Amino acid sequence: MTALIGLVSNATGNSTRKKVPLWELLWFSVVANTSITGMNLSLMLNSVGFYQISKLSMIPVVCVMEWILHSKHYSDKVKISVLVVVVGVGVCTVTDVKVNAQGFICACVAVLSTSLQQISIGSLQKKYSIGSFELLSQTAPIQALSLLLFGPFVDYYLTGKLLASYKFSSAAFFFILLSCSLAVFCNISQYLCIGRFSATSFQVLGHMKTVCVLILGWLLFDSELTLKNILGMAIAILGMVVYSWAVEADKQTESKVSPLPKEASEENVELLKQQQQSDGSPLKDVELGKSQP
Repeated sequence: MTALIGLVSNATGNSTRKKVPLWELLWFSVVANTSITGMNLSLMLNSVGFYQISKLSMIPVVCVMEWILHSKHYSDKVKISVLVVVVGVGVCTVTDVKVNAQGFICACVAVLSTSLQQISIGSLQKKYSIGSFELLSQTAPIQALSLLLFGPFVDYYLTGKLLASYKFSSAAFFFILLSCSLAVFCNISQYLCIGRFSATSFQVLGHMKTVCVLILGWLLFDSELTLKNILGMAIAILGMVVYSWAVEADKQTESKVSPLPKEASEENVELLKQQQQSDGSPLKDVELGKSQP
């Protein structure tokens, strides 16, 4: 569905198609498909509690991978706020924790591939100066085609059931179509958020979804909401607020101490040289960076 909307948007001229090397798109699609497969296998083989723990581990994993790949550093305020979010979501979601060897391996693969995929979304947008929807419209067709080709065989290997044996009903078809349509907005929001902010910010924001699921489950479906859930949600929301403040404070600090770009300083020196020549003053003062009398 995402690929179809992207193709229609490009055909109608509502979005522009910028050049991204095919090998980059193929590599990204492999990582993204591994993420999807790994997360589903992790949920199938592990308990829900361990699955939630593996999702919570993505924030520190993303931070470490951004530090390794892009030499990105985080202030103590950001680290503390991320820890508060992880603790809060863990308190309100993690219950039974059961793990086995296969499930643990799948969880590790899922966490690493998902973290790498989200970091790659931001780096590809910056590297090729491409918008979030333009990048999504180029990666989605490759992902869709590869999953349609290999997905049924993987399903049969894992479950022993053919996809064609599923009996479609009108209700099932409607909800599958509705799910795919909503997934388009989910995919677009992911690319937008990571492109505008960072993979770490997307992970922190993503845990707000967990809080909303718990609240809406209580409001719409009479799901149980315990004091432990409420306490965990309060801690998580507090961590998100602190994270927003910490990131904004770091931006202001960087803007104050960031040096003048080399290109700008050279341009200013050239303008000063021209001004001194027009005034008949010696150039050596400008070249040596001395103040004029």
